[in-house]
Amino acid sequence: MAAEQQQFYLLLGNLMSPDNNVRKQSEETYDGIPGQNKVSFLLQAVRDASAGEEVKQMAAVLLRRLLSSSFEEIYPGLTVDMQVAVKTELLASIQQESSPNIRKKVCDIAAELNFPGIFGNQQQHYMEVIKRMLVQCMQDQENPQIRTLAARAAASFILSNEGNTPLLKHFSDLLPGILQGDDSVLKSLVEIADTAPKYLRPNLEATLQLSLKLCADTNLNNMQRQLALEVIITLSETAAAMLRKHTAIVAQSVPQMLAMMVDLEEDEEWAMTDELEEDDLDSNAVAGESALDRVACGLGGKIVLPMIKQHIMEMLQNPDWKYRHAGLMALSAIGEGCHQQMEAILNEIVSFVLLFCSDPHPRVRYAACNAIGQMATDFAPTFQKKFHDKVISALLQTMEDQSNPRVQAHAAAALINFTEDCPKSLLVPYLESLVQHLHVIMVAKLQELILKGTKLVLEQVVTSIASVADTAEEKFVPYYDLFMPSLKHIVENAFMPDASAVMQLLLKTQTDFNDLEDDDPQISYMISAWARMCKILGKEFQQYLPVVMGPLMKTASIKPEVALLDTQDMENISEDDGWEFVNLGDQQSFGIKTAGLEEKATACQMLVCYAKELKEGFVEYTEQVVKLMSMPLLLECARVRGPDYLTQMWHFMCDALIKAIGTEPDSDVLSEIMHAFAKCVELMGDGCLNNEHFEELGGIMKGKLEEHFKNQELRQAKRQDEDYDEQDENDVYILTKVSDILHSVFSSYKEKVLPWFEQLMPLIAQLIHCSPASFKYAEVFLRPMLQSLCDVSPEVRQAGAYGVGVMAQYGGESYRPFCTEAIALLVGAIQAAESRSKENVNATENCISAVGKVMRFRPECANVPEILPHWLAWLPLNEDKEEAAHTFDFLCDLMESNNPIVLGPDNSNLPKIFLIIAEGVANESTSGALWTQCVSTLNETQTKALQSLLSTA
Repeated sequence: MAAEQQQFYLLLGNLMSPDNNVRKQSEETYDGIPGQNKVSFLLQAVRDASAGEEVKQMAAVLLRRLLSSSFEEIYPGLTVDMQVAVKTELLASIQQESSPNIRKKVCDIAAELNFPGIFGNQQQHYMEVIKRMLVQCMQDQENPQIRTLAARAAASFILSNEGNTPLLKHFSDLLPGILQGDDSVLKSLVEIADTAPKYLRPNLEATLQLSLKLCADTNLNNMQRQLALEVIITLSETAAAMLRKHTAIVAQSVPQMLAMMVDLEEDEEWAMTDELEEDDLDSNAVAGESALDRVACGLGGKIVLPMIKQHIMEMLQNPDWKYRHAGLMALSAIGEGCHQQMEAILNEIVSFVLLFCSDPHPRVRYAACNAIGQMATDFAPTFQKKFHDKVISALLQTMEDQSNPRVQAHAAAALINFTEDCPKSLLVPYLESLVQHLHVIMVAKLQELILKGTKLVLEQVVTSIASVADTAEEKFVPYYDLFMPSLKHIVENAFMPDASAVMQLLLKTQTDFNDLEDDDPQISYMISAWARMCKILGKEFQQYLPVVMGPLMKTASIKPEVALLDTQDMENISEDDGWEFVNLGDQQSFGIKTAGLEEKATACQMLVCYAKELKEGFVEYTEQVVKLMSMPLLLECARVRGPDYLTQMWHFMCDALIKAIGTEPDSDVLSEIMHAFAKCVELMGDGCLNNEHFEELGGIMKGKLEEHFKNQELRQAKRQDEDYDEQDENDVYILTKVSDILHSVFSSYKEKVLPWFEQLMPLIAQLIHCSPASFKYAEVFLRPMLQSLCDVSPEVRQAGAYGVGVMAQYGGESYRPFCTEAIALLVGAIQAAESRSKENVNATENCISAVGKVMRFRPECANVPEILPHWLAWLPLNEDKEEAAHTFDFLCDLMESNNPIVLGPDNSNLPKIFLIIAEGVANESTSGALWTQCVSTLNETQTKALQSLLSTA
């Protein structure tokens, strides 16, 4: 064996030979040695004190490479004794080797290969040896490289045992040593912050201080500074409760993020460019903006906004354009996380931001447009309702900036954001001005396209026109003739080859469409273009369905390629090839090729659009579509073919929907499926579910409720942890969908479904559709329902108020005392301070509606003459469209019956009543037909009184 080892030393020497022939022959000889033998020879060479240093270094490099690339093939095949020898000898080498270079090479194995993980189920046996080795190496003052590698190895060990709480506690004293490493340990710290944040708790202050210090060190490169900041930002997402105890350091990090956002280059051509480049994701400006967004979402506006507000105000007043630009971009970044707090001062913010639409520097004007567009999305529709006059005027003025096309285009993009979420009634008064401005700009930019080939502004303006038309609907029809000549010219002559191909696709057949790749962007352009045309043309679009449905169904039917891959397989596949991966552990990952998925999602949305807009005109395609997706709109489309066809389609959908409710793992998708099922049951009515459906559905509903209670217990236990942070409680949201399904079942089946409901009664008492037969359950749900009217949670109050309204409308005589008791509680909730604030308004409107239902259906339970004037003063309801319909219906009944309290002396209340209705029409909480209906109920005296009062108003 000694002779073989000596021969191996010679081989190692020859592998380093400058002679190509000698080296090549040696490589072939080395490759022919069995893997297990290589491990033995290499390990012995590393540990042999008599071997030359170059030979030992080469052996260490080859051993690391061997264990890295072929671990699964070689290591399990070693004898148990040999496996023990590998672990023991490598640990001993790290502790005893006198040569820093050799120790570094062995530490490389530990740091890069997650060396401690090879101990498997024997790890506990070596625990103290591992710890002693890591501590000893991190204290090696003579060899900084060894300290750094040991710090990385320690971090790697922590990460590989992230779920082992006792081990993490036992190794908690390693953290100071990890923190003493250089900036190369930052990546490991980010990973620990992401997957094992509690490990940092004992030394969190030191961790944050190190991160802050490195982030502020301008001598480091951008990537190092960004990694240091990433430690803090990641903790804000994974351990918000821990970080909230160190707000002083978070406050110190905010100026660092803002300083990064100021790191911009002067570029005189920036505002003139027609081709937009992708954001440089490695730049400090992008990293700082992203960090602000994430920390605001992670810690919440209550903490972050006070920290940043003064800094932003100072930046916006700085004479250097870079600071004003960064301040405006910071406002855009924090809108989502600081939503509630910013909404309270939105008037102040908007007034200030609009001033910068006239800033002397184009990039500041660009940033102002960016802030407006982002707020239009983050605070819709409140933003549109409050600031429509100021914002539309400012954006149209900025769009006239002909000398800075990039600013012009971004103003148009902000207008798109604004109009997409703008209520139609608010936009229509500005339609003439919008159309004239957009038309002038479009014509000018069309000329530029023909003469210069520039198209950036034109693309945004055309999209703006489409967005305005989309919102204005039939009100936009008179302006078609104004735009059509220019748009026709664009389609026929003006676009570059790629855009031209897109437009040609609109006229091609299904066969041509098959030549495109699944993720070809032309597909999305084409599908979206047809959908907008469908919205504009309405029923007239039906004639084009034979042309568009083939390509649309093809795209909607795309099936993604999936694969289960090990680490070696993944090395051959790049994410740039359209694959995304989820790590499953045990060196395995689940991969999905996402090419075409975005197009598939767009196609499915467009199918919904066609079904919604065309209704019975879409019936020819319902059978094809239902095989891909189940939705209530398909049933509405299918009604025209009669009850037999409708029932057949429902049976096809029903089984699939119930199965999906029981198996879908994603809570967002599950909620949509449950909502669709509830709507379908409401639409189909009594008899749509058979006994098997009820049995399966009951089991699923019971399972969802039991799962919620289990999660509730787990949350209660976790709240004992000092670092517990309330997360989105998805199962609580799913409960609302359980309620929707139960509501739809009770609406359709009434008392007949009560025996089925018995199995759920112990778990769900509040979710019951009230009827006289339901009073046998009153002791279970009535008292909690009344108590909920005083609950601190608006959602709970809203549910309770809705229940009272149902009780008054359907409950029967037995519920009379409870209706009487509820009135005082409802009035108290309505008259409470802040009852009309954004978070409370829906609950309050349900309370107002419930009061109306008690007066309408149980007048003996309320002092109607006393309450009715107050009820009128609370109208109209603007947020809850369903309850608004009930209140307006009751109001019309009162007018029709000439109620003296409603009409007032000499009909003096009529203007007020019609003002209420007008506000409802303007806010789209009722239709204009209600105005006509109410006017038609007036007698001659009332009509004259209304005209007289309006003329003097």
